[in-house]
Amino acid sequence: MEIRVQTNVLAANEAIATQNRALFHRCGCYALNLMGSPGAGKTSLLERTIEALRGALNIGVIEGDIATSLDTERILRHNVPAVQVNTGGNCHLDARMVQYGVEQLNITGLQLLFIENVGNLVCPAGFDLGEEARITVLSVTEGDDKPLKYPRMFQESTALIINKIDLLPFTDCDLAKIETTALRINPHLKIFEVSCRDGRGIEMWAVWLQEQVERFLKQRVLTVGQGDEIR
Repeated sequence: MEIRVQTNVLAANEAIATQNRALFHRCGCYALNLMGSPGAGKTSLLERTIEALRGALNIGVIEGDIATSLDTERILRHNVPAVQVNTGGNCHLDARMVQYGVEQLNITGLQLLFIENVGNLVCPAGFDLGEEARITVLSVTEGDDKPLKYPRMFQESTALIINKIDLLPFTDCDLAKIETTALRINPHLKIFEVSCRDGRGIEMWAVWLQEQVERFLKQRVLTVGQGDEIR
């Protein structure tokens, strides 16, 4: 019974995720699912990224959390559109929650949409939101064993942001071990070492991200030009 219920939940989620993905393609909006533990620095990364890409891309944010609008308030101070989606206890966002957030946000004209998932290294990896790519944020203060303990998160991601490298001298974290293990799990993973506190590595991450958006938009133009626009 539990397996059947879980299958039904995932199937229903997948159907809405497909609708979300079609909408993102129609609107020319590159959607990213930003995942990671509580305190990894997801919102801080968003703040740094927004400033690094200011004037280059039109950005919007859907903030997912169990309660409060604290992270949305931080994003709004950077003068980009943002909405809060509270799960009321669920440990992850699902496609229907994102659909609701998109309705509130109005993504018309946006080129890049960040969906900051609930802080968790387990559940978010199991739910498609309709995103184009998934990004995992891992801080050095969490230790270097996380790729081994939570492999699916790294398997499902396009890029890994290793944050808080400014704190490396005060931890026992082995940066090389994180990267080696993560690449063993996912050889195609793009890895960025950053500090949201002092800005190290942010420019390289922002340049790569802009390239991904531009590639997505060019591919979309080609697809629409061939008469195959997603409906």
